[in-house]
Amino acid sequence: MARQKKVTVEADATTRAILEHWDHIRPNDRIAHLVRDLARGFTRSLQTRLADHGVSFGHWIFLRAMWHKDGVTQRDLAVQVGLTEPTTHTAITKMVELGYVSRRRKAGNLKKQYIFLTKEGRELENKLVPLAQDVNKVALEGIDDETQKIVRNSLLTMIHNLAVDEALSLADGKKIPSTRSLGIRS
Repeated sequence: MARQKKVTVEADATTRAILEHWDHIRPNDRIAHLVRDLARGFTRSLQTRLADHGVSFGHWIFLRAMWHKDGVTQRDLAVQVGLTEPTTHTAITKMVELGYVSRRRKAGNLKKQYIFLTKEGRELENKLVPLAQDVNKVALEGIDDETQKIVRNSLLTMIHNLAVDEALSLADGKKIPSTRSLGIRS
């Protein structure tokens, strides 16, 4: 408990607001909000570690995806990481400048450009993945193996439930609107 109070004092305003919400304002708030704040915590913790290597969290997302599947189109990469094509284009352009990736065409398909990791981009995996593993270790501190399995299975079940819900909505003719389209008033 002493550690929690110390963290609250030393944490920045965003983290203090998150802790205040869960500790005092709405400790029984929705699971969706809890998961969002947990994801924010993971992101912020990893961001501080990545900064030591001069890598942004946004670039981490693309690098991580490409370490698993290299030589993909910008569109495929956008889908893979769950971001828009314009956002992906901006990130990839910067990553080309930084020397992490290159754009090139494949033989037989001169229309599409594919994104490939450079040697430097590939070598970042050995430096950066341990940082993410460290964040996971910190987050799971004090949680026994059995509880970790329950949490993992519960979260995976939620992911699958929401995927089914989305598929049913799409089958009913609904679609996921873009933020841009929702910002247009008729």
